[in-house]
Amino acid sequence: MTQTRGKFITFEGIDGAGKSTHIRFVADLIATRGVELVSSREPGGTPLGEKLRELVLHEKMHLETEALLVFASRREHIAQVIAPALERGAWVISDRFTDASFAYQGGGRGLDLAKIEALEQWVHPQLQPDLTFLFDVPLEVARARLDATRELDKFEREQSDFFSAARAQYLRRAEQYPHRFRIIDSSQTIPQIQVQLAEIMGKLA
Repeated sequence: MTQTRGKFITFEGIDGAGKSTHIRFVADLIATRGVELVSSREPGGTPLGEKLRELVLHEKMHLETEALLVFASRREHIAQVIAPALERGAWVISDRFTDASFAYQGGGRGLDLAKIEALEQWVHPQLQPDLTFLFDVPLEVARARLDATRELDKFEREQSDFFSAARAQYLRRAEQYPHRFRIIDSSQTIPQIQVQLAEIMGKLA
């Protein structure tokens, strides 16, 4: 009997968009289906990836070095976690994936998108999420949420123009791949958002 491939769901949005609040809710929805669930994050997701995450989030480095480290972490993440889980029929949810590289290194940092596309084709030419939730929120709302949180990493300390460019790139990605993106207005209340999430997940076969 052929094993049914699992589903790959990603969560995206600028810092302060509130996506992390809803990952557990979606995980609980998936749990009701009785399937194995693997929940992970990027950068990170593996022991090596977590070490690279610390470097990416806290160390100053050349822009291209940053992009390469993110994709190095991603390659390990796919090889060790994502691909094996999907192959055995598990569902995988990840807090960020390659759309974040286009938004942050491409939009925010200004790295040539062709270079990110080349890395994407090298690292995971056949793998894309089945569903991507993009939590979108006005910049002033996102900034207010960040200001009320913990000590910020180097991305979270960026100025408004960085996040404006990152948000714009996220929205361009959503326009480019409408079949997998679902844009969530993250300025709504948590119950309002959860109603939308449940409806979208209910349609995911």
